[in-house]
Amino acid sequence: MDWGALHTILGGVNKHSTSIGKIWLTVLFIFRIMILVVAAERVWGDEQDDFVCNTLQPGCKNVCYDHFFPISHIRLWALQLIFVSTPALLVAMHVAYRRHEKKRQFRKGDKKCEYKDIEEIRKQRFHIEGTLWWTYTSSIFFRLVFEAVFMYAFYFMYDGFRMPRLMKCNAWPCPNTVDCFVSRPTEKTVFTIFMIAVSSICILLNVAELCYLLTKFFLRRSKKAGNPKHHPNHENKEETKQNEMNELISDSCQNTVIGFSSS
Repeated sequence: MDWGALHTILGGVNKHSTSIGKIWLTVLFIFRIMILVVAAERVWGDEQDDFVCNTLQPGCKNVCYDHFFPISHIRLWALQLIFVSTPALLVAMHVAYRRHEKKRQFRKGDKKCEYKDIEEIRKQRFHIEGTLWWTYTSSIFFRLVFEAVFMYAFYFMYDGFRMPRLMKCNAWPCPNTVDCFVSRPTEKTVFTIFMIAVSSICILLNVAELCYLLTKFFLRRSKKAGNPKHHPNHENKEETKQNEMNELISDSCQNTVIGFSSS
């Protein structure tokens, strides 16, 4: 898989993220994608070839391996990273759409467009507010859901996070209960615990960023509620005063006209 293309896309989202979001993206690429590509794939590269069972019964080894490892750790982690990264693409598409609208206004010569050229629109950093706030917050929520679902699936499928040295299998077509051995179980356990720990850190970062955005949103709303721009009672008083002034002016004009006519 071309992880560089994913890095290029998410790098554009990083420009519009919060400080916590930038830390999350750094952890994602350095401690998850890089570790997965550089080290983990080599550790699990021989998983099926070096899975040994003490029987020569045809098909027994394959059936036992499929029973204990329904999906490879590497493929499950890759699938998890794809799902976790996908919500950030919603933010990228939202930003791309807003840039497209601003470019269209600029080409039409709209007076509301305050940009000098197209390059300035491309370099603009959008603040997380309005519709972009909803898109960004939704992406964090889906990231949390995907992380939690994959961690539960990992624990459920492999019956924990430790790699056992010995596995006993009695599935058909094995003639009886056979012993199967995994290559480098300690090393695989270390990598598994490391990946789970980093995934937990990403969940904590997502929770912290979500709380930060919600707190900022409610504080902004409370400030608007405390300092309203329009007061209906104040507007009614102003209208009453203006009507009284108009009546006085009209009365004075009528008296002036009557005085001129009588003279």
